Amino acid sequence: METGLRILLLQILLSQVARVGGDEDGGHESCVPGFQVKCYHVAFGGPFQKGQPLTQVEFDDCAGNEDVKFDVSDPSFHVDRDLKLVPLRDVPYSGPVLFIYGVSAHADDVAQVDVGGLPLQSAHTLRNILGLGQTLASRSKRSLLVPPMIVTENQRAPFPRIIGKVISPEKPGNHIFRLTGPGADQDPKGLFTIDIDTGDVSVSRSLDREAIDSYQLEVSTTDFAGNVIEGPAILVITVIDQNDNRPIFKETRYAGEVLEGSPTGTTVMTMTALDADDPGTDNAALRYNIIRQSPDKPSPNMFYIDAERGDIVTVISPTLLDRERLPTTTYELEIVAKDMAGSEVGLTGTATATITITDKNDHAPEFTHPLFEARVQEGSTGVVVNLTIDDRDDPATGAWRAIYSIVSGDPTYSFEIQTNPYNNEGMLSLIKPLNYEATAFHTLLIRVENEDLLVPEVGYGPSSTATVHITVEDINEGPVFFPDPLIVDKMENIPVGSFVASLNATDPDILEIQSIRYAVLRDPAGWLSVNPVRGTVNTSSSLDRESPYVHDNKYTALFIATDNGSPPATGTGTLIIHLEDYNDNAPYVVPSVAQVCEDAHDMNVAIVGGWDRDLPPNAAPFKIELGKQPGLDKTWKVTRVNSTHSQIMLLHSLKKANYQLPLLITDSGIPPLSNNTEVKVQVCICKKHRKFCSGAASHRSSVLMLAATLLIVLLCL
Repeated sequence: METGLRILLLQILLSQVARVGGDEDGGHESCVPGFQVKCYHVAFGGPFQKGQPLTQVEFDDCAGNEDVKFDVSDPSFHVDRDLKLVPLRDVPYSGPVLFIYGVSAHADDVAQVDVGGLPLQSAHTLRNILGLGQTLASRSKRSLLVPPMIVTENQRAPFPRIIGKVISPEKPGNHIFRLTGPGADQDPKGLFTIDIDTGDVSVSRSLDREAIDSYQLEVSTTDFAGNVIEGPAILVITVIDQNDNRPIFKETRYAGEVLEGSPTGTTVMTMTALDADDPGTDNAALRYNIIRQSPDKPSPNMFYIDAERGDIVTVISPTLLDRERLPTTTYELEIVAKDMAGSEVGLTGTATATITITDKNDHAPEFTHPLFEARVQEGSTGVVVNLTIDDRDDPATGAWRAIYSIVSGDPTYSFEIQTNPYNNEGMLSLIKPLNYEATAFHTLLIRVENEDLLVPEVGYGPSSTATVHITVEDINEGPVFFPDPLIVDKMENIPVGSFVASLNATDPDILEIQSIRYAVLRDPAGWLSVNPVRGTVNTSSSLDRESPYVHDNKYTALFIATDNGSPPATGTGTLIIHLEDYNDNAPYVVPSVAQVCEDAHDMNVAIVGGWDRDLPPNAAPFKIELGKQPGLDKTWKVTRVNSTHSQIMLLHSLKKANYQLPLLITDSGIPPLSNNTEVKVQVCICKKHRKFCSGAASHRSSVLMLAATLLIVLLCL
């Protein structure tokens, strides 16, 4: 009973599929655009042979069929211009159902081709296609039959269009069909509807597979009171792809590089386009092609693109792929990607590929001349000559940039070469002055190389070296003092007119006979004179080591020597006189004011020292003693503390006042010098840590004052 019911339902379903899309326009005698026959039958008697027609379809868009395009659900088949269904290749096996989509500006329709005679063991049976193989999974316990349905995207009006039928064994009029889920009563709402009486499922507007490629809804039947009789059962609606999306490259322009001399078949870059259509169909099966190469020299087919992978590879031979011989280093390719596996009806997308032929160091730099010549004046420095070269490699790379070196001819390292970064020239420069009298002619051997290594098959040749001849021109050089500076030792205060030194200046121009005259250029203290011919230096006034013009016991004077060349040349020399000290300065006592307390005791002393402008041994140790006035030693006592200082002690109490104490200081020179000086001694009242000293004029310690003081002391005793 169950098997008979299924056969009955299958017959009903097949008749329903055959009439889908045709019932709406039935009954009209005028032309109906689309397939005139909706269902075709083909017998499978073995593999379909390539090019052997299976059947001929009937299609009329009522406008002459001028722009009709057909798509077959199996990409192994196509409909030719004679409306024949033809295999594109040998097809060993086919599905039981093929769908043909016919589209033009005036029609949009689907036809079905049933393939009979397929092997029974094939899993791809009509029952599988229609879902009957899983009847129990798609039917409720009450045997609601819900076959999967298909709808082609981008269908044109009129709508709605019936796409299938849900079958119920219940008697018509006893139930109502209900359709729920996304696409029905859920977003996107209203795409699909079901006839509540017949179970016909319709699509209400055009669909876009690239937005949603399938819908899963639920179908059930209810009585008029709303009680569920059958279901719910799953209804799967699949949106069939149309070739409505062109291939699109991610970018409009692509850039790639290939090294010159690369082997044929070297991959340069990969072009990739995307197609939003169904990747399981030819609608998204892309094929790539190069349609233009600019420029087209030396060959219009220098590159090849793999039709399926999009890899651009070199076709030109390595010897012709020579950057320096090509008309340009940049080639532009126009690439087309076509879907439908590259067939004539495929949609296309384009992009541009720019390929740069990059440089390798396959050309050695070469001097433009084997010999360069230059003239320089002796004594000068700077750039002597610019060395020019040719290099055919890319100026933006190390294969072009030059490095120069001096191979021979410069034992004193007087020259150097730097590379001009703008024109690659070698700038040969003098860093040490040349001497005409030593060598008037120099010959240098120069080599040039690249920053990058040359390729193995290329080497540096004779043109990568050059000779430079440099002629030194003589100039009148100034006299040169030797030694410079000239250092002598002299005692200060030697008599005026005494010999100091003899200057020695020579003329470097040894090939010419020239005379030299001397003169004082700078003599800060005006102590010296020079014989203009002999160069002897004598004193013109006394030398004083203590002069402010003497620093660190050295006096510096500058002299000039002038030759009689044309024009005359001058040179300068320095004379340094190291002055030895003579005891010509008497010492004196510092400080000039001292303080003691009015009460005489051992700790009541004042410290004074000696100072001398002379140097030891003409200075310290100093001898400091009381002046020669009588009676001083009765009140004051001077004793030595060290070689430079002594102490003044008050022998008995004096009243608060200021006293002028005469002292005699003597240095240690031979002969010694002495100096009589006075120190103002303030006798102060001392309380704890404070002193109260007199601000009145000093009392001069005269003989009478000392005698009176002595008398008072005697009377007290």
